[in-house]
Amino acid sequence: MRLVRIGDLGAEKPGALIDDDLLVDLSDVVDDFNEAFFASGRISELPALIADRANGATPIGDRRIGSPIARPHQILCIGLNYSDHAAETGQAVPPEPILFNKAPNTLIGPNDDVVIPRGSTKTDWEVELGIVIGRHSLYLADETEAAAAIAGYVLVNDVSEREWQIERGGQWVKGKSAPTFNPVGPWLATPDEIDDVLALDMTLDVDDKRRQTGSTSTMLFSPTFIVHYLSQFLALEPGDLINTGTPPGVGMGMKPPTYLKGGETMTLTVTHLGTQTQFVVAHPAATE
Repeated sequence: MRLVRIGDLGAEKPGALIDDDLLVDLSDVVDDFNEAFFASGRISELPALIADRANGATPIGDRRIGSPIARPHQILCIGLNYSDHAAETGQAVPPEPILFNKAPNTLIGPNDDVVIPRGSTKTDWEVELGIVIGRHSLYLADETEAAAAIAGYVLVNDVSEREWQIERGGQWVKGKSAPTFNPVGPWLATPDEIDDVLALDMTLDVDDKRRQTGSTSTMLFSPTFIVHYLSQFLALEPGDLINTGTPPGVGMGMKPPTYLKGGETMTLTVTHLGTQTQFVVAHPAATE
């Protein structure tokens, strides 16, 4: 299944995609794709319901596509999870996953504007695979249990302010948590939609110039490893989002480093997870 949320900001309605752009409305049976929905286990009921309603599907048209999940309790992130990205940043490959938080209110739709925060000079891009948790998970026994705890996968842009992340005390959350810094979607793909989650191509363009080309095949820590690992330290809640790291090609790694200023367009793709397009807006204070 490919689950979506369609509508104006704050008024999104849940549905499912069939074919490329035909929407099956689920808003009369599902309040939202949120913690309560994922915790209920009702996701298993949706395939039959979607099939029954397929003849009534309608084109999305120009309706806004929101994040396919409602605001989660947690956005957890894994740093330096691609060996080639670690090399471009000049940092060692970590022996265990590097964990940091991102504020949940960074979540926006896949095609919403990204706003450069006030005072930023080093806002950067990161195409990533996101994991959506489907059940309460603490002390999972192994990766098999971790796989069963995954509701699906999403495309994420882990937008980052590098000065605040690295040069302002080394506390990554400061460089990751500005408003609009976590576009997600366009859809959540349930695991059955993806034959091999470690064989997904990933790209990111800025103004039609290819900046990132990678594959989940070069991840150091797989999605099931990450979910099992994190559950040994903290409780993962239904609907939580995990950003799993980025391949090489970020602005920080360019020579010279190149960052977003405002006025650019970012386009991201991941196999089976669709395409995002965000316009980058300079903070109003920068033009005053």
